[in-house]
Amino acid sequence: MAEADDLQQHDDLEQHLREVQHLLARHKLVENLVHRQEMPHHDLVENLVHRQHITALTEKLESLHSADVAHILEALPVDERLFVWDLVKAERDGEILLEVSDAVRESLIESMDPASLRAAAEQLDADELADLAPDLPHEVMEAVYQGLDPEEREQLRAAMSYPEDSVGALMDFEMATVREDVTLEVVLRYLRRFDELPDHTDQLFVVDRDEHLRGVLPLNRLLVSDPDLEVSEVMLTDTLTLEPSDEAETAAQAFERYDLVSAPVVDYHRKLVGRVTVAAVVDFIREETESELLSQAGLKEGEDIFASVWDSVKNRWSWLAINLVTAFVASRVIGAFEESIERLVALATLMPIVAGIGGNSGNQTITMIVRGIAMGQVQDDALTRLLKKEMGVALINGIVWGSLLGVLAWYLYGNAKLGLVMTAAMTLNLLLAALVGVMAPMIRHRFGQDPAVGSSVIITAVTDSGGFFIFLGLATLFLM
Repeated sequence: MAEADDLQQHDDLEQHLREVQHLLARHKLVENLVHRQEMPHHDLVENLVHRQHITALTEKLESLHSADVAHILEALPVDERLFVWDLVKAERDGEILLEVSDAVRESLIESMDPASLRAAAEQLDADELADLAPDLPHEVMEAVYQGLDPEEREQLRAAMSYPEDSVGALMDFEMATVREDVTLEVVLRYLRRFDELPDHTDQLFVVDRDEHLRGVLPLNRLLVSDPDLEVSEVMLTDTLTLEPSDEAETAAQAFERYDLVSAPVVDYHRKLVGRVTVAAVVDFIREETESELLSQAGLKEGEDIFASVWDSVKNRWSWLAINLVTAFVASRVIGAFEESIERLVALATLMPIVAGIGGNSGNQTITMIVRGIAMGQVQDDALTRLLKKEMGVALINGIVWGSLLGVLAWYLYGNAKLGLVMTAAMTLNLLLAALVGVMAPMIRHRFGQDPAVGSSVIITAVTDSGGFFIFLGLATLFLM
């Protein structure tokens, strides 16, 4: 049922995008027709047409959630994106800037004047402003900072002081706190004074007079318990707490494992400093997933799909340069065996199979290792066990599938020795792929680097060059 709801929401979002694109296309078409026509009161007609389509687009954008508007902006070419962005109400600018990707946010901010940027930033809470601050001009950020009250300044300073991948960067400061020596009836009266509770409030945080965390009061307990009971009699004291310096990945694993909606963040003295919500965790997981997918392809984060050619070239050329070097190495390996290939042309048709299967197997190994590291299931001391396991898998796969390909090569070319070489080369290249597939991400992880960065590029380079060398080397040794 949940999957059906997600699919329906996705379909609705795509429908909204098509409607906006249709309105933009119709606006351009009618404007071009009016421009080409010579008629009385030409300027008046053009102004009326312009207003009509602008009104329709504005009403459509107003009816959408900020996240949906952000998706639409990301899906439009730059000129149409900026046109639509100008139609968004100013009071929504800050929310939408937080929702769009970094590259699109940069293009939107470049189109805004300092006054508009300041107005957008002033609509945000301290934790949200900390997310936007790195992209804002210094003078705008300074003006916004000066306009904050002392408490908000301290919150902003604290939020910006934590690393991007820490709990401190995920936490927000909006939360409901109560004392343990009051009755539940008092708590209920206190909550009724709010216009609305902070988003994702599933529990209240119980603190003492110095803001030290004493426990949590789940809302379901508050609602079903006797109103005359004190908070101390109902609250939970054995609850998960996070610290600002904890890794965001650790928090994400805890939310997944314990099905949390929110969790308190405390300092070293157990003083409550904020909370982490499931919304922040989901955003973090999504960003990490996108980053990992791009890294595996050797791409950098933040490329706008509609960016200029030059920006896209700069974003991609580092790993392409590495690919060029590795491809050249592979070509030199083949070149070293030109005489063998000339004497037995079948080698040229079979060697891509050895390299291709090795690359596929290596990518499978890397995917499993990177996933295990991300889930906290793989530690540094697991290297030996993982190597033994993956090498065993590679050995069995090499013997089984290598034998199958060896028999096929024997049948096609009538050469039993060629079949044996094919089997041996396949097995050895799969063992090489398993070795690199385990070692590459584990070594990067041990040295504090992203284990996914460029992993597919590395494994392809090794299995291509290694596969060619093993296959052609064995063929030269035993067949020539």
